[in-house]
This record gives sequence, C-alpha cells and structure tokens, in this order.
Amino acid sequence: MRRIGVLSETVVLLAALVVAMLPLVPVFGAAPLLAPVLGGLALGTVVVLLARWFVWGTAVTVALALLGYLLVGTAVAVPELGYARVAPSLASVRILLSGAVTSWKDVLTLDPPLGGTGGVLVAPFLLAAVASVATLRLAGLRDRRTAPTAALVPLAVLLLCVLLGTKQTQYPVASGIGLALVLGSWASRRAGTFAPRRVVSFLALAAVVAGCGGLTGPWLAAQEPRFVLRDELVPPYDPSTQKSPFSAFRAFVKDWGDTDLVEVSGLPAGARVRLATMDAYDGVVWNVAPVDAAGGSGRFRRVGDVIDPNGQGAVSTVSITVHDLPFDWLPTVGYTEQLTFASGDTALRARLRYNDATGAAALVDGVPDGTAYTAEVIIPRVPTDDELDAAAAGTVALPRPQGVPDAVGEYASQVAGTATSPGLIARSLAEGLSQRGWFSHGLTALGDYPSPSGHGADRITTLLTGPLMVGDGEQYAAAMALMAREMGLPSRVVLGFAPEVAATTPGAPSAPVTLTGRDVTAWVEISLAGYGWVAFDPTPDPSRTPDDATPQQESAAQPQARQPPPPPAKPVVAPDDDTEQPRTADNQDRKPAGTSWLAVAQVGGAVGVPLLLVLGPPLVVAALKRRRRRARRGAVDRVEQVVGGWQELCDQAAELRRPLPSHATRREIAVALAGQFTPHDAEGSRRAVAVGGPIAGLATRADAYVFGASEPTPEQVDAYWATVAMTVATLRGAVRRRDRWLSRLRVAGRGAQRRQRSAIPPST
Repeated sequence: MRRIGVLSETVVLLAALVVAMLPLVPVFGAAPLLAPVLGGLALGTVVVLLARWFVWGTAVTVALALLGYLLVGTAVAVPELGYARVAPSLASVRILLSGAVTSWKDVLTLDPPLGGTGGVLVAPFLLAAVASVATLRLAGLRDRRTAPTAALVPLAVLLLCVLLGTKQTQYPVASGIGLALVLGSWASRRAGTFAPRRVVSFLALAAVVAGCGGLTGPWLAAQEPRFVLRDELVPPYDPSTQKSPFSAFRAFVKDWGDTDLVEVSGLPAGARVRLATMDAYDGVVWNVAPVDAAGGSGRFRRVGDVIDPNGQGAVSTVSITVHDLPFDWLPTVGYTEQLTFASGDTALRARLRYNDATGAAALVDGVPDGTAYTAEVIIPRVPTDDELDAAAAGTVALPRPQGVPDAVGEYASQVAGTATSPGLIARSLAEGLSQRGWFSHGLTALGDYPSPSGHGADRITTLLTGPLMVGDGEQYAAAMALMAREMGLPSRVVLGFAPEVAATTPGAPSAPVTLTGRDVTAWVEISLAGYGWVAFDPTPDPSRTPDDATPQQESAAQPQARQPPPPPAKPVVAPDDDTEQPRTADNQDRKPAGTSWLAVAQVGGAVGVPLLLVLGPPLVVAALKRRRRRARRGAVDRVEQVVGGWQELCDQAAELRRPLPSHATRREIAVALAGQFTPHDAEGSRRAVAVGGPIAGLATRADAYVFGASEPTPEQVDAYWATVAMTVATLRGAVRRRDRWLSRLRVAGRGAQRRQRSAIPPST
C-alpha cells in the first residue's frame, strides 16, 4: 500500500509540473515542447527514486542528475547534433553545457514560435528536470509539516513560465486553475485536512471567477497589456526612428537607376518584392509607425527557426541575393514562414527582425552586400473583380494620419462617385488616378516632364488640383492611401518591386531576375474582410508620359468612375454623393452617448466583482451567525432561551474545530470540551483550567433550569447568556490565532445541533 501511495503521489506532482509549463506552448509549439518536458520529468523522477532506494545524499543526487542531463539531453533537446539523433556527441554536450546559461536569452529574444533547433529546447528540458528533482525530493521528506512545501515548486515554475511566455492569457489562466485544484488537494491530504467538499467549493468559485474574468478581462487587457519578460529584456527594433524609406523613392531612380540591387529567383507569377510597409502619415512623409502605435508596422521582433505564418495562400520557395541596398530593409515576398541564410551565419540570424503583420523584414545595422538567403513564403490569393466589388472593409486599427490636405477628401468624393462597397471604392480610387494621371520621374536631364519629388501635403495638393496631374509611384501611392483613409478604408503604402517577368510567365516561377533602381515602385494595400491586405496600383503606366502638347485642363475634368454592378441583396451603405464625405478622423472624434457611463460601469465591475468574491462569503457567514444568536436569545420560552445559550456555546466550540461527542449529556459534553482545550493549545495550563470550570457550570445550570420545578427568571437568563459570552471568549482565546480567524468562516452543521438536542439526561 505504501508503494501505491508513493506512485500516486509522484504521478500527481509530475502532472502538476506539466500543467505549470503550459504557458510555454505558444513559445515553442506543442510538438517541439513535448519531448524535452517529458524527458526532463522522467530524468528527475528516476534520479529521485534511485536516491531514495540507495539512500544517497544531496551531493551524490546532484552528480547523478548532471550525468543524466548530459546523457538524456542529446536525444530530447538537440537530437540533430547527436549520433543517430540519440547518443551524445562533443557538439551536443557543448550545446547542453553552454545552453544551460545562454538558451534562456534565446527564449526571450526570439520571436515565437521558436521550433526545436538551435539549442532553444535546452531551457525547457533543464527546467523540467530541476523542477521534478526538487518537487519529488521535498515530497519524500517524512516531516508532515515540511513535505507539503513541495507544492511551492510547481507554483514557482508556473511564475517563471508566465514570465518567459507570450501575451496570450488562456494558458496561464488554465495552468493557475489546474494547479490550485491539484496542489491544494494534495497539500491538504498530506497535512491531514483534506475534505472532498472543498474540491466542489473550489470548482464553483473557479467557475464564478472565470465568468467574471470573461466579462471584465478583455476590457482590462485592452487597457493594460500583460507584462512579459521578453518585452523588457531587449529593447525592440524601432525603424520609425530612422529616415522614412519612402522618401528615398526618387533616389532609387536617380542615383541607383542602373545599379543591380537585388536578384530574385523562383518568384511566383504576379508576386511582388516588398522592401518596407508604411501606415503612418504626418503631413510630410509616409513612414513606419512607432513600436507602440496601432497597426503594428513598427513592431519588429527577432524570429526563430520557424515563423508563424500570417494568412493563407500558395506556398513557394524563393531565393534572394542582395547586391546593394542603402538601408536596413531586407527584401521579402508575401509572408515568410522560414528564412535560411546561405552562409549559415549566426550573426546575420541574430540581427534579423521580422514583422508578421506586414511581412517586412530588416537586418539591424544594414544589409551587407552579397547577403543571400532562401525563404519559404506564402503568397496570398488575389481576389477577382467580382469578389472585390462585394467585399467589406477590414477591421484594422491604424495610426490616424496628420496634416491631410482638404483636396484629398474632395477628390476622393469625386472619384468614388456612386460606388456601393468598400472594394468597389478602392478600385475606383486606383483607376481614377491611373487613368487620369500622367507618369514622370521628373528627371528633366533625361528628358522627363517636370515633376517634383516628395509626397507632403503641398505636393499631394499640387498633384490633385494642379493644371496637370503628373508624378510617379511615390505621389500616386501616397495620394491613394490618404484618399482611402478619407473614405474609411484601412490603407497603407508599400515600397518595393513588381518585376514584369513574373507577369509574363503565368503559372510558373520566374527565372532569376535582377532588379535595379529603375524597377522600384510603390503600391497601396487596403484591408478587406475575408481577403486580408489587397494590393492596388494607382500609378499610371510608365508609357503614359506628358509632353508640351498635353492639354492642361484635362486633369480638371470629372474623373471617370466605374459604374457599380447591380446592387446585392444587402448592399453596403455607400458614402453620400456630395463633396463632404464622412471621414475616418471625424468618426473617431465622435464618442457614442453613454461611453463615460459604460467606462464607469466596467471599472465598477472590475473592482466590485473581486471585492464581492473576497468579502461576500465572510459577510454572509457573519449575518447567519448573528441571526442564529438572535433567534435563540429571543425565544418565547425562557427555558428555550437557556437551552439556546448552551447550543450557542456548543456551536462556537464546533466552529473552532473541537468535536462534540455524539448522543451525550450536557455534563459529558462539558467534560469532553474541557479536554479538547488542552494546555498546548494555549499559553499555559492555567488557561485550560479556566476553560473547564465555566463550561461545567453552564452545563449544570442548564440541566437545573430544564428539569427544575420553576422557570428561570429574566435576570437568571440574562446572567446565563452573559456567562456564555465570557466562556466563548475564553474558548476563542485558548486556541491558535489561525483557528480563531477560520472559525469566523464556519457555521456549525446539523450534526452538531442533533448532538446538542440529544444532550438531555433521562428523567429520574
């Protein structure tokens, strides 16, 4: 039986450690995390069992654990470095020894999910092994007061895993509830105070807390993001502090027009090469938003071996070689799943930053010439025109543009016309600019039509209201993105390349393509529900160039807008056909009525519900006890009042966890209670003597009043209850402080009342 008890206890504690490590699942992924966690727990269990069997001391146990760590670690943490993926090698032992210190930094600085390569699994393996040794070692102590402290180890593991984890809250919450249930039951059983009804009470309380958390948690999380250690250890890469990459658009054409910048092979048909994505406008330039701004274009993180894909589509493999790029931005295609540098340079891997919201990548401190890499990418599907016409706008939070000229909203209203859906509005804006505008890089020395560079408010105003609409991708993409924002569509600007060779070979990847500065372009991406970010090209064809004979008044004519198809069954409400279109900024400035009251209600619920859960049960118990005492003291018959006083004394003793004998007389109960309050419960033996005398006196007087010939007087009843109050105070002073406080949360059950009612001696 003892072996069965030890086995069940070991299983319970190991299960608690597994639950405590659940917050690491989003960090590594469930499949890569399984082997190191189970391997570490198995190693720790075997070490502790051997130490118990052979009665080894702490030094021998630690030495055995270290040896097992080096032997087992290769198979579960770094199998790619071992012989046959199992046996240790010099390389695997080196990683295990160094990873005990360095792997924690990789866990905190790489972007989840980390996968299972590069030695990152050393951290969870080591944590599981050390935690299992500590837990089972403490649980094996024979001291009943010390052994329950083993439950503290899984709690410490949970705290560490939460700090190492991500901002996801479902795993920490599930782990906390599971540990409280398992470890609370185990510790109370080891201490000898286990009661099955406590498990039911805890489950009910957990359900109430989970329900209240489901109501108030999302709002509180939106107000204050959850603290995770990875956000504090290494400052995030913030490209918004650098010069806007979009401001270098004209420099690409002018200074690097004939320079080989990037070579791409395996590019799918119609795919684009992305350099930078910008969603913040300040009246001067489009730029990447700050790290803490909405939208996420500035949130770049270190990435592990595998990158969590953002979106669905066709999977392709592209190879890219950077010959010469003047900034940190690393060319990407679609959304990257895995990126491998050709040289296997760990220094480049450490400098790599990726933004899964935009698909952009960067190398801190610049991209070295000759950098080559292969990427597994996802190319999102391009919706058809009919699908776009029926698409609704996406729900994406973006930084509010500043300094937008009035001409943007006015021209957007004219171009959108009677478009009846967000997708159709986006197509109308792109076609209105590309069909009415003229193309020119403004390089007059090369014969281009004059066209100033830049995309500030003045330049956009000149583009839309000047005598001739002329510019290149910089001006048209900037203008359309602002026009889309004015029409309530989430939009952003992308700087990159759109090689024509990909479009001339539909259905097959392209041959190697060398891109120069003249191939640079810009487009607009608009978020549409069900399709994600969809690319639109507002730039006129490069062959559409103006000359001195171009009519100057053409740009002032009413732009042609695509006529809408027959309205669907439930059409989207289109903007009114006037010059004052509702703008995103206006909608954001208006606050719905009752917002302040809603915020007050949410704060009140967030504060009041936890207070009610904490203070509610003690207040209810206190009210029940007060009602019980009043009912007994206010009984109609004075004999019943005396009996009620004796019952009050017995109930108070039962709530102090001093058991009453079953089916006994009052004098027998008095003797039993006097024995329950032994000297070791109080400061000295005199306290125990003072307890026994008053209880015996109350029992004798109660029997005299119950079986006496006359009814007690009101003064005698008052004196009896006064003695009961003093005796109860004496009883409470004769026990430990913890028992006194806990008694306030207990109400004597019906069993104690039955024993009190039976305490009537037979009449003689």
